Amino acid sequence: MYQLMEELYPICRSITGDGVRETLQILAKHIPLNVYEVPSGTHVFDWVVPKEWNIRDAYIKNAKGEKIVDFQNLNLHVLNYSTPINRKVKLTELKEHLFSLPEHEDWVPHRNSYYREEWGFCLAHRQLKSLMDAEYDVFIDSSLEDGYLTYGEYFLQGEEDNEFLISTHTCHPSLCNDNLSGLVLTTYLAKVLTKMQLRYSYRFLFIPSTIGSITWLGRNEEKLSKIKHGLVVACVGDPGKMHYKKTRRGDAEIDKTVEHVLKHSGQDYGILEFSPYGYDERQYSSPGFNLPMGSLSRTPHGRFPEYHTSADNLDFVKADSLADSYSKYMAVIDVVEHNKKYLNTNPKCEPQLGRRGLYSMFGGKRDANLYELALLWVLNFSDGNFSLLDIAERSGLPFSYINEATSKLAGHGLLTEANLKHA
Repeated sequence: MYQLMEELYPICRSITGDGVRETLQILAKHIPLNVYEVPSGTHVFDWVVPKEWNIRDAYIKNAKGEKIVDFQNLNLHVLNYSTPINRKVKLTELKEHLFSLPEHEDWVPHRNSYYREEWGFCLAHRQLKSLMDAEYDVFIDSSLEDGYLTYGEYFLQGEEDNEFLISTHTCHPSLCNDNLSGLVLTTYLAKVLTKMQLRYSYRFLFIPSTIGSITWLGRNEEKLSKIKHGLVVACVGDPGKMHYKKTRRGDAEIDKTVEHVLKHSGQDYGILEFSPYGYDERQYSSPGFNLPMGSLSRTPHGRFPEYHTSADNLDFVKADSLADSYSKYMAVIDVVEHNKKYLNTNPKCEPQLGRRGLYSMFGGKRDANLYELALLWVLNFSDGNFSLLDIAERSGLPFSYINEATSKLAGHGLLTEANLKHA
């Protein structure tokens, strides 16, 4: 994942344009990605797909002809979605188009002007303070014209038509935690799940933030009833602890699943209630859809100083953190895949487990007594009303213990899957 991030890092992405296409072409080397293009001017609910933006070069030169700000060195130097310009500008006017971070004098901020036509540059505050009162050559070779909004989608058919939606945003330039980490993690989840036998169908979206999810929702309303679980993937590479932002519903199965996984991870974590501020979960969770979409991240966006700055780079994201986030996502998927309801085929008193050899099955396991306890919990609550996750929560045992006990009991004919449609 980290190596893929290194490959993607230099690309200047935005909500539209060739940077997004190049990014999706690279991801398509790993998974069979379908790429869609939606024309500028397309109406999607209360929004309109914007003009497409592309940039080739940009710089500011001082009176000596020296490039003091250069897009080729760092694509964050240009206000994302800047209109073209090529003229001399006095410092007083130039400063009206410059953005910096006084609290972090050596970092370059990321700024954009997606929905207003403007030009500008971002630079370190220390450099801004050093600018001489003179004229500067300002050059931005960009285009803002009718084109397309581009997004990627990969659908993986499972045994059921019910879906697990995993969505991540593609629109940020050279920013690693937000959100190259989400792109590479989602890609590798899709890559690994492709090789597995799955109960649910999985839909992976690689979309520009906000306008991308709005556009996808507007084009796919007929598919939404099949979405039973969902996660928005962002900020999964920093060294901070895991955080989960709940769905708008607050008590969806994905909420209970993620909380269970984090609680039994042995690591510190945070749980955040839903709010209509954040990433694309707020679009998926708008009242007209109310999809069960949560967001599982490490340090949430805006809560780490490096957020939307040049310090969100390859040094900030850690391979170990990516690996840990990946393992948490896979644990969540494992619970969702196996969380079913069962019926005890011998419900009148406990069946004799000893003569079936069920107790001795766990003899070589650490915490064998907890596995044996899991057998009793599963038998007692398998009446068709409680899911395995319900039983795990009620018992205080990790889902993996409950799931393995279920497998052993079913193998001895003591359980049968409840004939209930998944709600």
